[in-house]
Amino acid sequence: MALNKPKYTLFKNATYALKGFKDITLHESSFKLQLVSFVSLTILAWNLPLSFGLQAILSISLFIPLLAEITNSAIERVVDLVTLEYHEMAGRAKDVGATLVLISIVTTACIWAAVFYMGFLQGN
Repeated sequence: MALNKPKYTLFKNATYALKGFKDITLHESSFKLQLVSFVSLTILAWNLPLSFGLQAILSISLFIPLLAEITNSAIERVVDLVTLEYHEMAGRAKDVGATLVLISIVTTACIWAAVFYMGFLQGN
C-alpha cells in the first residue's frame, strides 16, 4: 500500500471531501462564481412555471459546471505541484481543463435552452 494513501473509512473520506470543498471554496474565485450561479439558478429553476421533471432537469444540469470546475482546479493544482515554471505541456494541461469548464457551461446552457423550448414554446 502506498504511504500517502490512508486506510479507507467512510467517515475519513467524507472528512477529506469536506476539507476539499472548503479549500476550493476559499481559494478558487472561479468555483465561488460557479457556486453562486448554482444556487441562484437552482432557486430560479424551482420557481419557474414548469413541470417537476423539467425543473429537476434544470437543477441537475447545474452540477455539470461545478464538477468541471472542481476537476479543472485539481488539474491546475497538480500541474503547479510539478512545476511553477512555464512548460508547454503544463500550459496545455491547464488549457484542456479550461476547455472542460467551457464545454460544461455550453452543455448546461443547451440543456436550459431545450427545457425552455419544451416547457414554454411547446407548452408542456
